[in-house]
Parts: sequence; C-alpha cells; structure tokens
Amino acid sequence: MSVHTRAPLRVDFAGGWTDVPVYADTEGGAVVNAAVTLHVHVDFLLPAKGSQARRIVLHAEDLKEHVTLRSSGAIAYDGQLDLHKAALNMLPVTGGIEVLSRSDAPGGSGLGGSGALDVGLLAGLARCRQEPYDAEELAEMGFQLETQELGLLGGRQDQYAAALGGFHELSFAADGVRARRLPVSEEAARELERHLVLVYTGHSHFSSATHARVWQAYGEGDGEVTDALHRIRALAAPAADAIEQGDWHRLAGVMAENWKQQQRLDPTIATPRSGAIEQAALAAGAWGAKATGAGAGGCMMLLGPAGRRGAVAAAVEAAGGEVLPAGFAFEGVAVWEREDAAPLT
Repeated sequence: MSVHTRAPLRVDFAGGWTDVPVYADTEGGAVVNAAVTLHVHVDFLLPAKGSQARRIVLHAEDLKEHVTLRSSGAIAYDGQLDLHKAALNMLPVTGGIEVLSRSDAPGGSGLGGSGALDVGLLAGLARCRQEPYDAEELAEMGFQLETQELGLLGGRQDQYAAALGGFHELSFAADGVRARRLPVSEEAARELERHLVLVYTGHSHFSSATHARVWQAYGEGDGEVTDALHRIRALAAPAADAIEQGDWHRLAGVMAENWKQQQRLDPTIATPRSGAIEQAALAAGAWGAKATGAGAGGCMMLLGPAGRRGAVAAAVEAAGGEVLPAGFAFEGVAVWEREDAAPLT
C-alpha cells in the first residue's frame, strides 16, 4: 500500500514574526495569510503484508538527500532529513517504510515549506497508522515536531496554513490558536491573483540565525525591535479587512508598511537582491511589496494594477528574480491511498 499527501505553501500579508511563542505567549500575536497552489508532496510506501522488512528509507527529491536506516531504533538527528525522522519518532510505523518528499517551490523560499512538510509527513503517517486527526490537530502537531522534538525556533502560521488552506486571520496566545477563515470567494481570489506577482529572489532564505538575533534583542528589551513587533501585529486586522472588502490597493499599502516594520527587526532581513527587485517592481507600477516569511532572502510578494502585472513581472525578472506561477489554494492538506504500489525509487 502507498499513502500520498499534498500540503500547500503560503504567503503572509501581515503579522509574520508575531506567531512565535517568544512574543505571542506574552503579547499575543496575529497573522493574516493564505495558502497558495505550490505544494509539498510526500509519498509513503509500506511493505506488503507478511514482509519482514524493517528498513526505513527516506528521500528528499528537491534537496537531493537520501538516508537509509536499518530500523526505527537507528534514528538520530544529525542534520540529514531531521524533519522526516522526527515525524517517524512522533508517529512510529511498525515495520519498514519508504518516504519520498518534494516541493514545488525552491528551497528556502520563505513560503512555509518546512511547516507544510511537517503537516504532510504527519498526515501521511497518521493515515498509515489509521489514526484520525483533524486539521488543527495536525497543525499543532507539526509545530510541536519542530519546536519540541527538534528544538527549533519558529512560529505556528506555516503549519496552520498548510493544514487548513484558504485565507485566515490567525490569533496566537499562550492558551492556544484561534483561526478565523476569511470569507473570500473563489472569484475574489482569482481577482487578487490578477494583481499579484510572487517572485523568488534567487537567494535561499534560512531564518535560524536571523530569528536568534531578533529574539535575543527582544528578550533584552530592545525598544526598536519591540516597537516593530507591536506595529507588525497591529497590521493584521487592517490586512484582514482589506481582503474581506476586496480592496487590493489598500492591502498593498498594509503589506508595504509591514515590510517597512519587518526591516527594523534586523539589518539582514532586506538583502541587496530583494531591494533591487522591490525598486524594479515599484518603478514598473507595483503598489507595494514585502518579503514572505522572515525575509533575508526567499520570495517577495508584489501587488499592483492588474493591467501592469506583465510589466511588473518583466521588471523583476530583469532584476534577477524568478516569477513563480501560483494562485490561491482553498484546500488544506490532502491524503489518499493506493494499493499494490511499486517502490518509490
């Protein structure tokens, strides 16, 4: 039998950074994001009934990484496919298993790829174990996989976008997460797509060092960082309102202000390439821009007049960016099975 999952990546319009518990558990965080039609895919192959196989084979096609373990007892976190290993530690599968993952987006895109992988891995393993979890349970388990099982620093918005799909206003506090699905019709989403250019800067985004500096500064009471985080959190509500009203020009203004405040957190968040892409987009008629995720590389999201979308796309490509074909995804993580599966490799 084989099990297959597909979990969407996301763009965040406002509020990113404030979903991290270091801030959210004391101040309360808020993020507005939307799932996009770029996905992380995970395939699981289970041995035939009666097989004595106990071997674990892990592949990340996009990363070109491969790990073979003689059994679950050989799992060790060593920087090689640790998310895959952590998922197997959280939801063990009796006997052997082969797991293959791949992403539609470039590595380090800042689109929540690791959170989508968390959710895709856990959703598939839960199906292998015949254990039902709802979407919000999978999101929370994905967050725990990274922060508790692996001890990584990060927030919750990526896992919730991957599990739930659609447009959401997310509120974060010490006592839990509240997810409010924004009432965006498919027609409105298609209209927003006509104003959107999503561009990969060409530089991978790896946020651990940036996160460490920001949260150290926040913990030490740095007024600049604290004020920027407060202002970023306050932009979530106007972003949600602009989306509900279909006011894309106002949404672009909120995004641009979020990006301004985001850059106050750490000098590495804006890179020379992201600056060149932003300036090229604005010169071509874009209304506003911001980095997705934490910044420091990865993707930029640009909004502008529908009639200027082609010009904006051409301008950012001339500035060294790669336009990614992405719309909005209303479906969260999907899981399905096949029988009599051939080996994945």
